[in-house]
Amino acid sequence: MHAAEFHGDRKISVVSVDIPVAAPGELLVRVRRTALCGSDTKLWLKGAQHTPGHEIFGVVEAKGHSLDGQRCLVYIPVHCGHCEMCRAGNTQMCLTESVLIGWNRPGGYAEYLAVPEQCLLPVPDDIDDDLAPLLLDTIGTSAHAVRFIQPLVPPAQASAVLVTGAGPVGLGAVLALQNQGYKQVWISDPKEERVAVAESFGALRHPIDDTTRRFNLIVECSGAHAARNRAIEIVLPNGAVMLVGENDNPWPLQENKAIRRKDFYMVRTFYFPKSDLGLNVELLRREETRYRQFVDTTFGIDKLPEMYARFAAGELIKPLLAFE
Repeated sequence: MHAAEFHGDRKISVVSVDIPVAAPGELLVRVRRTALCGSDTKLWLKGAQHTPGHEIFGVVEAKGHSLDGQRCLVYIPVHCGHCEMCRAGNTQMCLTESVLIGWNRPGGYAEYLAVPEQCLLPVPDDIDDDLAPLLLDTIGTSAHAVRFIQPLVPPAQASAVLVTGAGPVGLGAVLALQNQGYKQVWISDPKEERVAVAESFGALRHPIDDTTRRFNLIVECSGAHAARNRAIEIVLPNGAVMLVGENDNPWPLQENKAIRRKDFYMVRTFYFPKSDLGLNVELLRREETRYRQFVDTTFGIDKLPEMYARFAAGELIKPLLAFE
């Protein structure tokens, strides 16, 4: 089969390797779509031990198994199913497993993938192949963040909400916030094209360096330290900063008046529990037309080096590697 190797220094090669053999408790998946994700940029720059790709959708190939032929998403956190967190339904925060598909084991920039059976999420027939991967990071991560923060800052108490970072998760947060009843959602991003997409969804433009307007809730999706610091400064008293974006670099948080002189929440969330899938499917159904705007193009694996470079440069929102 064809698979991608990330060598670091912005170099990707497509190689021929053996189709994986599913181990006990695993099933073989023929990949149909894998969405590119900005978190893979660190692997693009530094190199990867395994084939990356973690927004994966495909078809199970396991003769005699009940899931044979089933269209499925690949849920990336491998989880034990019996620890305290798993029993509570928090499958993304398993206490005994720390393996993520596409990171610590091979991912979906390849034609086939061996997947733990518990990490397969069946996809309803009315969700087409190009939209299915959005149920993972784009919808799953952003919608879980909004649901998690809602009890602290309910829509009725939020006159203004700001989303910082208009990448796929940030744009997903705009739609999730609107669907949860938040009326006035603002967007901030240095890329004009992405701000324009958010505006087409009904978001209001907020300049990235503007500290005059203040917000009850700020959903930080860029991972940029400057955006995080600014969020702490402009969040209103009794409001919340929801940290969704990631950054591997140390965050030198300096205590100042903005931190000392108000009560506010600073909250972090990670991915989503498997139990959210039904809610995410319903959100995708309600907003199908707008979610289709996320998908810029589909392409074959031979074009992955070129397309990842374009994606990393911010030219594309959510291109899909497609195997037909």
